[in-house]
Amino acid sequence: MTPNDILDEFRSAGALLEGHFVLSSGLHSPVFLQKMFVFQDPARTERVCRALAEKIKEKFGAVDYVVSPAVGGIVPGYETARHLGAKAIFVERENGAFTLRRGFTIPEGARVVMVEDIVTTGLSSRECLAALRDYPGTLLGAACLIDRSGGKADLGVPLVSLVQLDIPAYEPDKLPPELAALPAVKPGSRSLKS
Repeated sequence: MTPNDILDEFRSAGALLEGHFVLSSGLHSPVFLQKMFVFQDPARTERVCRALAEKIKEKFGAVDYVVSPAVGGIVPGYETARHLGAKAIFVERENGAFTLRRGFTIPEGARVVMVEDIVTTGLSSRECLAALRDYPGTLLGAACLIDRSGGKADLGVPLVSLVQLDIPAYEPDKLPPELAALPAVKPGSRSLKS
Protein backbone atom coordinates (compact mmCIF):
# COMPACT_ATOMS: atom_id res chain seq x y z
CA MET A 1 0.00 0.00 0.00
CA THR A 2 1.20 3.51 -0.78
CA PRO A 3 1.13 6.33 1.78
CA ASN A 4 -1.94 7.72 -0.03
CA ASP A 5 -3.67 4.32 0.24
CA ILE A 6 -3.07 4.35 4.00
CA LEU A 7 -4.39 7.91 4.35
CA ASP A 8 -7.42 6.93 2.27
CA GLU A 9 -8.10 4.14 4.78
CA PHE A 10 -8.05 6.74 7.58
CA ARG A 11 -10.21 9.19 5.59
CA SER A 12 -12.82 6.60 4.61
CA ALA A 13 -13.01 5.41 8.24
CA GLY A 14 -13.66 9.00 9.39
CA ALA A 15 -10.41 8.83 11.35
CA LEU A 16 -8.78 12.01 10.01
CA LEU A 17 -10.32 14.66 12.28
CA GLU A 18 -9.95 18.44 12.26
CA GLY A 19 -10.54 20.78 15.22
CA HIS A 20 -8.53 21.49 18.39
CA PHE A 21 -7.05 18.41 20.01
CA VAL A 22 -4.83 17.85 23.03
CA LEU A 23 -2.54 14.98 22.04
CA SER A 24 -1.20 12.33 24.43
CA SER A 25 2.08 14.25 24.38
CA GLY A 26 0.32 17.33 25.84
CA LEU A 27 0.83 19.23 22.59
CA HIS A 28 -2.14 20.78 20.79
CA SER A 29 -2.94 20.15 17.14
CA PRO A 30 -5.58 21.04 14.54
CA VAL A 31 -5.50 17.41 13.27
CA PHE A 32 -6.14 14.17 15.14
CA LEU A 33 -5.82 10.69 13.75
CA GLN A 34 -8.51 8.67 15.54
CA LYS A 35 -7.01 5.28 14.76
CA MET A 36 -9.71 3.47 16.73
CA PHE A 37 -12.10 4.35 13.87
CA VAL A 38 -9.74 2.34 11.64
CA PHE A 39 -9.32 -0.47 14.18
CA GLN A 40 -13.07 -0.97 14.66
CA ASP A 41 -13.11 -2.48 11.15
CA PRO A 42 -11.22 -5.81 11.16
CA ALA A 43 -10.84 -5.87 7.35
CA ARG A 44 -9.38 -2.34 7.28
CA THR A 45 -7.10 -3.14 10.22
CA GLU A 46 -5.91 -6.29 8.46
CA ARG A 47 -5.01 -4.31 5.32
CA VAL A 48 -2.99 -1.60 7.04
CA CYS A 49 -1.22 -3.97 9.44
CA ARG A 50 -0.35 -6.40 6.64
CA ALA A 51 1.28 -3.46 4.85
CA LEU A 52 3.19 -2.57 8.03
CA ALA A 53 4.32 -6.18 8.49
CA GLU A 54 5.67 -6.18 4.92
CA LYS A 55 7.71 -3.01 5.59
CA ILE A 56 9.01 -4.50 8.85
CA LYS A 57 10.14 -7.67 7.04
CA GLU A 58 11.89 -5.59 4.38
CA LYS A 59 13.76 -3.54 7.01
CA PHE A 60 14.44 -6.05 9.80
CA GLY A 61 13.90 -9.55 8.43
CA ALA A 62 12.37 -12.20 10.68
CA VAL A 63 10.70 -11.06 13.90
CA ASP A 64 9.86 -13.27 16.91
CA TYR A 65 8.06 -10.75 19.15
CA VAL A 66 6.05 -7.61 18.51
CA VAL A 67 5.72 -5.45 21.62
CA SER A 68 3.33 -2.51 21.78
CA PRO A 69 2.40 0.13 24.32
CA ALA A 70 -1.09 -0.20 25.83
CA VAL A 71 -3.74 0.92 24.97
CA GLY A 72 -3.46 2.33 21.47
CA GLY A 73 -0.75 -0.02 20.25
CA ILE A 74 -2.39 -3.31 21.25
CA VAL A 75 -4.60 -3.78 18.18
CA PRO A 76 -2.01 -2.85 15.52
CA GLY A 77 0.66 -4.76 17.44
CA TYR A 78 -1.43 -7.92 17.50
CA GLU A 79 -2.51 -7.73 13.87
CA THR A 80 1.00 -6.87 12.65
CA ALA A 81 2.44 -9.77 14.68
CA ARG A 82 -0.12 -12.09 13.07
CA HIS A 83 1.20 -11.17 9.62
CA LEU A 84 4.79 -11.58 10.78
CA GLY A 85 4.14 -14.99 12.36
CA ALA A 86 5.36 -13.49 15.65
CA LYS A 87 4.06 -13.37 19.21
CA ALA A 88 2.22 -10.19 20.26
CA ILE A 89 2.71 -8.79 23.76
CA PHE A 90 2.34 -5.33 25.27
CA VAL A 91 3.63 -3.08 28.00
CA GLU A 92 1.35 -1.33 30.48
CA ARG A 93 1.90 1.46 32.93
CA GLU A 94 2.65 0.41 36.47
CA ASN A 95 3.42 3.23 38.90
CA GLY A 96 3.63 5.55 35.89
CA ALA A 97 6.23 3.53 33.95
CA PHE A 98 5.80 1.01 31.15
CA THR A 99 6.55 -2.59 32.06
CA LEU A 100 5.72 -6.06 30.81
CA ARG A 101 3.00 -7.53 33.04
CA ARG A 102 0.64 -10.55 32.85
CA GLY A 103 3.60 -12.93 32.81
CA PHE A 104 4.91 -11.58 29.49
CA THR A 105 8.63 -11.92 28.95
CA ILE A 106 11.14 -11.80 26.10
CA PRO A 107 13.54 -14.72 25.90
CA GLU A 108 17.21 -14.49 25.08
CA GLY A 109 17.85 -14.38 21.36
CA ALA A 110 14.31 -13.30 20.44
CA ARG A 111 14.16 -10.74 17.62
CA VAL A 112 11.91 -7.90 18.80
CA VAL A 113 10.18 -4.98 17.08
CA MET A 114 8.13 -2.38 18.92
CA VAL A 115 4.93 -1.54 17.01
CA GLU A 116 3.04 1.68 17.72
CA ASP A 117 -0.05 3.20 16.14
CA ILE A 118 0.86 6.88 15.70
CA VAL A 119 4.17 8.58 16.58
CA THR A 120 4.08 12.32 17.33
CA THR A 121 6.96 13.20 19.64
CA GLY A 122 7.99 9.59 20.21
CA LEU A 123 7.59 9.80 24.00
CA SER A 124 5.41 6.67 24.40
CA SER A 125 7.60 4.79 21.95
CA ARG A 126 10.80 5.73 23.82
CA GLU A 127 9.19 4.72 27.13
CA CYS A 128 8.15 1.38 25.64
CA LEU A 129 11.61 0.80 24.15
CA ALA A 130 13.24 1.64 27.51
CA ALA A 131 11.14 -1.07 29.20
CA LEU A 132 12.22 -3.62 26.58
CA ARG A 133 15.91 -3.00 27.24
CA ASP A 134 15.48 -4.84 30.57
CA TYR A 135 15.03 -8.12 28.65
CA PRO A 136 17.65 -10.22 26.83
CA GLY A 137 16.02 -10.20 23.36
CA THR A 138 17.51 -8.34 20.40
CA LEU A 139 15.69 -5.05 19.83
CA LEU A 140 15.68 -4.54 16.05
CA GLY A 141 13.77 -1.27 15.90
CA ALA A 142 10.31 0.26 15.87
CA ALA A 143 7.42 0.61 13.47
CA CYS A 144 4.23 2.65 13.29
CA LEU A 145 1.31 3.19 10.98
CA ILE A 146 1.77 6.97 10.82
CA ASP A 147 4.73 9.09 11.85
CA ARG A 148 3.16 12.51 12.28
CA SER A 149 6.52 14.03 13.27
CA GLY A 150 7.63 14.12 9.65
CA GLY A 151 10.57 11.89 10.53
CA LYS A 152 11.78 14.18 13.34
CA ALA A 153 10.93 11.93 16.31
CA ASP A 154 14.14 10.33 17.58
CA LEU A 155 13.42 6.95 19.14
CA GLY A 156 17.04 5.88 19.44
CA VAL A 157 16.35 2.94 17.09
CA PRO A 158 15.38 2.76 13.40
CA LEU A 159 11.71 3.61 12.80
CA VAL A 160 9.65 2.17 9.94
CA SER A 161 6.36 3.90 9.11
CA LEU A 162 3.70 3.55 6.43
CA VAL A 163 3.19 7.31 6.23
CA GLN A 164 5.25 10.31 7.30
CA LEU A 165 3.27 13.50 7.85
CA ASP A 166 4.39 16.84 9.21
CA ILE A 167 1.26 17.81 11.15
CA PRO A 168 1.70 20.89 13.31
CA ALA A 169 1.66 20.45 17.07
CA TYR A 170 1.96 23.34 19.51
CA GLU A 171 2.88 23.88 23.14
CA PRO A 172 -0.25 24.89 25.10
CA ASP A 173 1.05 28.45 25.60
CA LYS A 174 2.03 28.92 21.92
CA LEU A 175 -1.24 28.24 20.11
CA PRO A 176 -2.05 30.12 16.93
CA PRO A 177 -5.15 32.33 17.42
CA GLU A 178 -7.38 30.24 15.12
CA LEU A 179 -6.63 27.10 17.18
CA ALA A 180 -6.94 28.88 20.54
CA ALA A 181 -10.44 30.03 19.51
CA LEU A 182 -11.69 26.42 19.33
CA PRO A 183 -12.61 24.29 22.36
CA ALA A 184 -9.96 21.63 23.04
CA VAL A 185 -10.77 17.91 23.03
CA LYS A 186 -8.45 15.28 24.59
CA PRO A 187 -9.13 11.95 22.85
CA GLY A 188 -5.91 10.05 23.74
CA SER A 189 -5.31 7.23 26.21
CA ARG A 190 -2.00 8.07 27.92
CA SER A 191 -3.63 9.07 31.21
CA LEU A 192 -5.50 5.78 31.61
CA LYS A 193 -4.56 3.99 34.83
CA SER A 194 -3.72 0.28 35.03
